[in-house]
Parts: sequence; structure tokens; C-alpha cells
Amino acid sequence: MAEFIKIYEDNPNPKEINRVVNVLRKEGLVIYPTDTVYGLGCDITNSRALEKLARIKGIKLAKANWSFLCADLSNLSDYVRQIDTATFKILKRALPGPYTFILPGNNNLPKDFKKKKTVGIRVPDNSIAIALVNALGHPIVSTSIRDDDDVLEYTTDPELIYEKWEKIVDVVVDGGYGGNVGSTIIDLSEGYPTVVREGKGSLDIL
Repeated sequence: MAEFIKIYEDNPNPKEINRVVNVLRKEGLVIYPTDTVYGLGCDITNSRALEKLARIKGIKLAKANWSFLCADLSNLSDYVRQIDTATFKILKRALPGPYTFILPGNNNLPKDFKKKKTVGIRVPDNSIAIALVNALGHPIVSTSIRDDDDVLEYTTDPELIYEKWEKIVDVVVDGGYGGNVGSTIIDLSEGYPTVVREGKGSLDIL
């Protein structure tokens, strides 16, 4: 049965943040708020947790296209090949914010992602998500709990999320009501922006 942990976005309690991070470190799956829809994630370095996440989503881990949730752009060089100035300026304008940027991956990707040519990078404008990544010390692999063609209340109300997911995940963070519009996805892997999905983020940053 999942834990249900209340955390306030305007002042995330470090003790509660550490409770969630301890679960992430023990192969746990966690649902947490972002600046768009609630996310489902695990520790980027934990193969068993990643396998569990893939099973829940009904896909093979090798085929999964999940985002790396980062606290800021300082993690980029860990996973992304060197990017040009124009690309970096777009990232600086947009982040933190409701965007996922697809960027060229490098050779330092964790072992479960070694074959990936690109990675999706997220830096959400949500203090709970950022605090979790900072306390963990590296990115969280993140996917949305929302079905692409289904916008329902159980994906925005933390108590309803808990009812649906309590037997599947290890922690549901109650960070208040979430949104039901996903992030805007922009592919920058070829050196110029291609909009893959228009979501919450404005295209004015391009």
C-alpha cells in the first residue's frame, strides 16, 4: 500500500522530501506534482525500478521514451552532447517551465539508456519536484500518469490519484491539485527546434 505524503509547494518540508527520496533510493516508484500533470517516476540509476516502471506502462524498457527530470541545467553535460549557443539560449529562456526538450544523448547515459541517441530533459517550475531531484542527487526518470486521450479528474486530484495508484506505486505526494495539460515537447536534437507536441508551454520561447 502506497504512502500518501502531503508536501506544500510554497515551502517543501525537507523531512517529508527525504521520506520520498528514501523510497526512491530503495527501488520505489513515486507519483509527484510538476508544473503540468502529475508525474510517475523513479531513480534514474536504479535498473529494477526502471523495469517496474516499464511494466506499469506496458512497454519494454529499451523502447521507453521518458523524460529526465533535472533540478536545473547543470545536469545537462552529464547526459547531453555539447549543444550550440542558440540551443542553450532557448533552454535558458524556457526553463524552469512546462517544456520537454529532446536533446542528443552522450556516452555517459546510465546503462539502461546507453542505446538512446536522444534524451528528453525536463526542468519543471515546481518546488516539490526540484527539491526531490536535489535531495536525490541526480535526475528522476519521469512519465505522465495521464493517458494521452483521457483527461479525467483522477489525474488532477491527489486523493483520487491515490485511490487509483495505491496498490501500484510506493508513494503518492499530495502537492495540491495538478493540471491536465502536458508539457510542450520540442526536439532540439538536430540543432533547430521542431515542435513535437504543443502543450502548456508557449512557443514564444523559440
